[in-house]
Amino acid sequence: MENFDYFDALKESLEQAVDYTKGDKSRCRTVVRETPIPAYKADDVARTRKELKLSQRGLATALGVSPRTVESWEAGKNAPSGAAQRLLYLFECDHTLVERLVAR
Repeated sequence: MENFDYFDALKESLEQAVDYTKGDKSRCRTVVRETPIPAYKADDVARTRKELKLSQRGLATALGVSPRTVESWEAGKNAPSGAAQRLLYLFECDHTLVERLVAR
C-alpha cells in the first residue's frame, strides 16, 4: 500500500483553490446538489401569477405552455409538471426572469 502524503494533497488542493479564484477552472470539479422545490397547487399557481402581474396567457407564454394548461392548474384539475414547477419557483425568486421571456 502506498503512503498517502496529506501535506502534498492539502497543498495541491490549496493551489487549485487559488487558481480557481484567479479564473482557472480547468482543475476543478463542480458538485451539484438539488434544491427542493415546493409542490405548486392551484392556489400557489394563481398567487404566483398575480405576484408577477401576469394574465393566464402571459404566464403560459413565459412557461411555454398553453393558456388552457395554466387555467387547468389554477382550477385544480391538473398540477404543473416538474419542469413547470421549477420555472414557477425561479420566477418567484427573481421576477426579472419573466421580463426576459415575455413582452408586456
